[in-house]
Amino acid sequence: MPDTPPQTYGSASAGDAYLPSNGNGGYLAEHYDLDLDYRVATNQLRGIATITGLASMRLDRFSLDFDGLSVDRVTVDGARPRKVAQSSRKLTITVATPIEAGQRFEVTVRYRGAPHPLHSIWGEVGWEELDDGVLVAGQPTGAASWFPCNDHPSNKASFRIRVACEDPYTVIANGNLISRSSRSGRTAWTFVVAEPMATYLASVLIGRYRRTDVAAAPVAHRIFFPANLAHEVGLDFARLGEMIALFGELFGPYPFDAYSVVVTDDELEIPIEAHGLAVFGRNHVGGLHGSDRLIAHELAHQWFGNSLTLAVWKDIWLHEGFACYAEWLWAEASGGRTADESAAWHRARLDALPRDIVVGDPGPHDMFDDRVYKRGALALHALRRELGDAAFFGALRAYTLARRHGSVSTSDFIEFFTVHTGSGEVHRLVDRWLFRTALPKL
Repeated sequence: MPDTPPQTYGSASAGDAYLPSNGNGGYLAEHYDLDLDYRVATNQLRGIATITGLASMRLDRFSLDFDGLSVDRVTVDGARPRKVAQSSRKLTITVATPIEAGQRFEVTVRYRGAPHPLHSIWGEVGWEELDDGVLVAGQPTGAASWFPCNDHPSNKASFRIRVACEDPYTVIANGNLISRSSRSGRTAWTFVVAEPMATYLASVLIGRYRRTDVAAAPVAHRIFFPANLAHEVGLDFARLGEMIALFGELFGPYPFDAYSVVVTDDELEIPIEAHGLAVFGRNHVGGLHGSDRLIAHELAHQWFGNSLTLAVWKDIWLHEGFACYAEWLWAEASGGRTADESAAWHRARLDALPRDIVVGDPGPHDMFDDRVYKRGALALHALRRELGDAAFFGALRAYTLARRHGSVSTSDFIEFFTVHTGSGEVHRLVDRWLFRTALPKL
């Protein structure tokens, strides 16, 4: 019987059970170069995306996540492919010459259209028009609304993002602004993200913003905001530098070159984190420090979510449990409730809720359930109480350094803390809080 020829078609899925139609197999994206020309008044986008990939198998065909925009032209290493097929979610490319395993290749996609959010079970995600500008909120499946990509957090890549738009507007994106040039009433802004970034964290914001550079230390941080909110923003974010310093002490050095906060002139349902960025709505500022908890939460995501990024979505507690616990740590450090008091208060509230969720594997519909946040934070607090502050925070700083800009999992977290602290209790505590429906006592 003849041997079955090896499969040369890259899978149209990363194999994540929570998002089975997201991501793609057969290669890894190593770098995205995005050149975007956008018209705010008409919501028209023209883009050129050049993606550097590394084949993990011999490829005759591979796919990209892409949705809602029209493709004008595709090339692979400068040559026209044999076939290009565009469906509602995927751009599938059959190459003229096979790409060998281990070979780097470059795919360029020219596209255009009116970008819009994508429908998902979590609501609409992706490129969104504001009253006068743009916001991108890509978690977890929205990146494909504005550029072709391998849209799964396990495939992190470097980025160059260039956006041109009308002169009155400011453009903000991930990474460092390396150039800005104006011509004929339009300005082009170019940003570079050198460290690996998950696609869902890539973001562009366009609006009529004023910029304030708050401080250069402990980390350069700045705020973009509408002029009519200058007073409230100045009050509400006055302690941002203290938060950065505290989390740097507890979690280890801030993982990126700088941190930017954007306050939109629109109201937003919830704040949004992105790589090196956090976005708040005008409803989140009032000049009374009413959003300190949210400010701390989004800042903590720079460590937990943006630098250390889950490899599969079932481990979402590694993002949200840590960010929630950071709220309690900030409250304790700033004269509010102690972490013990916050833990007891939230456990009492959880005690009144249904116990029908396994936090360590909640299922896609419950990924962002508040019980994932709070029980994740309680697991960390229980671990801190078991290990003591010196051992717990020492292991945490070592963990963020060892996994900096990489991918993480629950099993990896358990193993790291067990080895680093020498405690046999890590697995038991994590299991009780995250993988059992019963609510443990503190």
